[in-house]
Amino acid sequence: MRTPLFSPAANRRDFLRLSAGSGAAALLGQLSVIGALGAGPARADASTFRAMVGVFLFGGADNWNMIVPTDARYSAYATGRGATLALPQASLVALPGVPFGLHPSFAPLATAWNEGALAPVLNVGTLSQPLTKAQYQASSANRPLALFSHSDQQNEWQGLRMREVNRDGFMGRANDREAATTVPDLISLGGSSLILIGNRSSPLILPSNGGLTRNGFNAGATDAPTTTRQSALTAFADGGTGTTVTGTTATSLTNNYSLAVTANAVLTGTTSIVDQYFKNTVTGVALTSDVSKQLLRVARMIEARSTLGHSRQTFFASQGGYDTHANQVDAGSTTTGTQANLYADLAQALAAFYTAMKALSLGDNVTLFTMSDFGRTFRVNANAGTDHAWGNNHMVMGGAVKNQTVFGAYPDVTLGGVQDTDTNGRWIPTTALEEYIAPIAQWYGVAAADLPYVFPNYATWTTLPRKLLGLFG
Repeated sequence: MRTPLFSPAANRRDFLRLSAGSGAAALLGQLSVIGALGAGPARADASTFRAMVGVFLFGGADNWNMIVPTDARYSAYATGRGATLALPQASLVALPGVPFGLHPSFAPLATAWNEGALAPVLNVGTLSQPLTKAQYQASSANRPLALFSHSDQQNEWQGLRMREVNRDGFMGRANDREAATTVPDLISLGGSSLILIGNRSSPLILPSNGGLTRNGFNAGATDAPTTTRQSALTAFADGGTGTTVTGTTATSLTNNYSLAVTANAVLTGTTSIVDQYFKNTVTGVALTSDVSKQLLRVARMIEARSTLGHSRQTFFASQGGYDTHANQVDAGSTTTGTQANLYADLAQALAAFYTAMKALSLGDNVTLFTMSDFGRTFRVNANAGTDHAWGNNHMVMGGAVKNQTVFGAYPDVTLGGVQDTDTNGRWIPTTALEEYIAPIAQWYGVAAADLPYVFPNYATWTTLPRKLLGLFG
């Protein structure tokens, strides 16, 4: 079961803003998923088009087995992880040119690395300020709030305020500064989440299966109560005389019904060319995991960018199941089990998406990046699992990233050492979220003047010696 997405700070008003572009339309509930409408369409020129795709790994992914050092540091890795979790060095997917390898489940991403389109980023996490272990121990005021809490850390990753309540998210804030489009270009396939909330913009939230439907609507109904109710709602949506409130609500309904028709043509159409790439790279069988279905629909929305009038698009997708307190690996095998299966689904979905973007000649125009609640303890627990921790590894994928480069700093993985908050391998991050995500926003096209709005603590991480990661170029 997915860890809850909201902390108590995300109230019902925020949820309604996520569910609909109009509070009145949400209350009437005529669409299961509704987006906001704005101004007319923009021309989507492939030479200037940009899309960023955030994939949130809910539950706190143990990405210390996503990427592993293959040089002299492997010995400390193997010692810290122990026989239960340490991946055999020979099992790792080699990354030519750097002293690191990927979990064997990520073998489908070898092509992206070899083509210079994959960039691992090491030891990323929530930070309100640069932090040493001494500063961490000196005062809780130096730390982000509620470390190791799923909901709080999800909100800090998505809202980027580490010492106060988060009520909006960085994707929503970035969308606030974009020109409005008739079909929203902030799109979620991963459900409602804080990351999507802006101060004036609203997202389009799409299902990973099926099309958009009107709740309770049955076109084949013949009983008088149902047909009467549906006729009345249809007549209401057509507008006409009435108060300003009813007129505005009717317009919202009409626009949202029209939006559903447009979105459904993209989601359920039969002419897309990207579907053929969403197959297992070994067996050729169609991918069926939820994350692959989400990314397939992301690919379809990108394919339809001109029809939708989008010159830029922002997507949110997700994968759950990473809260692996027990049975993270199979008994006697560190390369199989729950984590390996999750990684395999993710890797196949990412590889398919990457291939689809190349087929659309948009490999350099789309950047995908991963996020998660937090990392997990380096030390295995008594149940062959790992517990909540802090710093974590992530990856960025797209043709525009710097060729065959690993970013960030691999920590000293001595349990109880200078980067461990205790003795279990809860590493203090060395790369802040802003240093990781802001370069992606810059590449995407967020104006320099808008970066402090999108990233509230931007100044801290752009004041020397701190600086944003040079992910592109």
